[in-house]
Amino acid sequence: MSVPRAVPPGQHLPTYARELVRMHDAVIAGSSSTLRPRAVVSRSWSRVLGLGLKADDVNARNWLGEAAIARRREASPLREVVPDLENIVGSLADASQLLLVVTDREGVILWRSGTPAVRRRADALGFFEGADWTERRVGTNSIGTALAEAAPVELLAGEHFEQGQHPWYCTATPVHDPRTGELLGVIDVSGPALTLHPAIGALVETGRLLAESRLWRYHQERLERLRTVGAPVLTSGPALVVDDHGWVAAAHGVAVGSRIAVPVAGQPLAVPGLGACVPERLADGWLIRPSSADRTVTLVLDLTGTPQVRLSGGDADWRRTVTRRHAEILVLLHRAGRDGLSAEALSRALYWDADHVVTARAEVSRLRRLLGALVETRPYRLSGDVRMSVVS
Repeated sequence: MSVPRAVPPGQHLPTYARELVRMHDAVIAGSSSTLRPRAVVSRSWSRVLGLGLKADDVNARNWLGEAAIARRREASPLREVVPDLENIVGSLADASQLLLVVTDREGVILWRSGTPAVRRRADALGFFEGADWTERRVGTNSIGTALAEAAPVELLAGEHFEQGQHPWYCTATPVHDPRTGELLGVIDVSGPALTLHPAIGALVETGRLLAESRLWRYHQERLERLRTVGAPVLTSGPALVVDDHGWVAAAHGVAVGSRIAVPVAGQPLAVPGLGACVPERLADGWLIRPSSADRTVTLVLDLTGTPQVRLSGGDADWRRTVTRRHAEILVLLHRAGRDGLSAEALSRALYWDADHVVTARAEVSRLRRLLGALVETRPYRLSGDVRMSVVS
């Protein structure tokens, strides 16, 4: 999805930026203005005003310490593509005016790249590593609003809620895991308002496409290395070789799709077609083999208290607490039977509209970390080897 431009065609940038600042002051004060906020800005201002944030000041910032930043960086898949993004922005002739920012899925800035001059200007706004740039903390801004809207956003001058941000433009787009569609974070390019160029949106979109394509390539390369390591052990009987996240690198005698539940040392897991399995550690992955001849998997969803899933099959027998949303998804899939549900249908069932497809997919992705191939995709449904019941 391309980034919508903040400046209408034919508008003189300095003049339009001043008009946006006057519009902001009038609308926030409850007065009339000949220029009205764009729909995305109006929705954001409504959300922010409901939070009680101040428009005429810099609201209190919240940021993490160095240790917390380091942990989040290590956990973020985007760490692998940040150097590529920095190279793209740094190669531009006017890079001295640009600030590249990459956040995690919660809107916390993890990486920031730019000249000392532009970084100092950003420091004055609390726009630095570890800062939370969601709408609830800093008002309408491209990072927080892109997260709230689940869409690319470009903002100019007075479209920002805080007056302190009016000297800036910002252009941002969410980045998703190419394997699951799950939100990973946001790429943002910001700079002085009067330096906004029509190509900035295309630059940010290029960064997103590069990031997602590189992540997919790195994933495939890791699976290929694991496939080479695991091939010699897949010589007899049904078995799988998977990575640390349950992605299947190689299979013998069984077809389970692209992913199973995340293996944990010493904990049995159930796999469609294999039944109960005990993971065996390999270099950078796991060997998954059945521990008994029983291939049936029984799933019991207990809703009498905090939602729990009890899974049994052969020698596997474990309980896991699940969120109420995941319990709701399991009930819906149980009712749908083998016909299953499309992402759009699941969005309607969960959120009463088809506008939350990305969110619905992300919830299923998180559920599949726990249950793996027991939940199938395209359409979403329970595996044919699963016998599920609900206790309520």
